[in-house]
Amino acid sequence: MQITMAKVSDLLPYANNAREHTEAQVAQVAASIKEFGWVNPIIIHGQTVVAGHARLAAARKLGMTEVPVIDRSDMSEPQWKAYVLADNQLAQNATWNDGLLKLELDNLLALEFDLDLLGFDDLDALMGNEPEAGLTDPDEVPEPPAEAITQPGDLWLLGAYYECDDCHKRYEYDEGLKMESCPCG
Repeated sequence: MQITMAKVSDLLPYANNAREHTEAQVAQVAASIKEFGWVNPIIIHGQTVVAGHARLAAARKLGMTEVPVIDRSDMSEPQWKAYVLADNQLAQNATWNDGLLKLELDNLLALEFDLDLLGFDDLDALMGNEPEAGLTDPDEVPEPPAEAITQPGDLWLLGAYYECDDCHKRYEYDEGLKMESCPCG
């Protein structure tokens, strides 16, 4: 297998690619390409993208005209179509070693590396920066919102009952009868 360069305009995303990429994810891939350079070629079969749809979208977003590719035209049609699915699914079957992940994130943070480039959704939770449950002052009362979200006579569905937040009467929940307000209000 040989890595060659291909024109972005010549590459065609596989029309039946079942993997979907959001604009936010494509932007993350583009940021990764800007930071690390191009380290993973797009796999193609002729001109059709087999693996690397998000990388191709990121290259277009970055205005690139050429990208590195590996042409796997030697694969049969069932092989390359199956690989489109396998490439995405097999990566999802992996798990993280939470201890080593936190260690690596801590090391990168100490080196002042921008962890947002890694694509993790909740870095605070991964790094253990969230307060533990139960470690807050039990007497601390949160400030009420500026505008109340409830009004006199509002009904709250509590399991099998509606309860009025004004008169505190309970009404049995009936699928056919959708109560919108209490008769008291």
